[in-house]
Amino acid sequence: MARELKGEKLEKELLRLEEMKAYEKENAQYELICGIDEAGRGPLAGPVVATAVIMPKNCYIEGVTDSKKLSEKKREKLYNEIIESALAYSVQFVFQDVIDEINIRQATHAAMQNAVNGLKIHPDILIVDGNDNIDFNNIETLYIKKGDSLSQSIAAASILAKVTRDRYIVELSKDYPEYGLEKHKGYATKAHMEAIRKYGVQPIHRKTFMTDKVLGINKTN
Repeated sequence: MARELKGEKLEKELLRLEEMKAYEKENAQYELICGIDEAGRGPLAGPVVATAVIMPKNCYIEGVTDSKKLSEKKREKLYNEIIESALAYSVQFVFQDVIDEINIRQATHAAMQNAVNGLKIHPDILIVDGNDNIDFNNIETLYIKKGDSLSQSIAAASILAKVTRDRYIVELSKDYPEYGLEKHKGYATKAHMEAIRKYGVQPIHRKTFMTDKVLGINKTN
């Protein structure tokens, strides 16, 4: 682990990381433990992205936690450290047209399944954020609600998924500058909804997410 912290702060971080390895240690009989998480389940635009990552058992990366709790700068730094340390990882996209066709829940499942299938080595057990029952072709699976704050493997997957999706959306924003995607990453911010009302729904948008509230339609009369 890269030691940026010292003294009492380092001791606290080491203790936190030990706690985040609890699920991995409980399943220590498995050699290849794979964390799985997604990013982009809630936005109005763009894909949902899922990551499967297998980290070495003795790997501790300072600062790893739920990607939503980290600054963009910190996520980018940790992304590189995770990539360098991982035994294997796979990042998969399911785009907005498919989300509209099969719904976001099924699209998220598909992205996670594709991420596992994309690994170059076969995991012995999967540790998945959430409590959905997903078919992973009979691989032993453990589901953890809010797992991105409780498991280092899931937290690592959440960071890879979040950084990958954010980078993609920033590139996409160059084609749709009016929508400010680089700022809100496609989420339902006030600015994004106002842009949709002004400039219209684009191919990047999830049509099934275009509610009356998003579109500014008032049906009270």
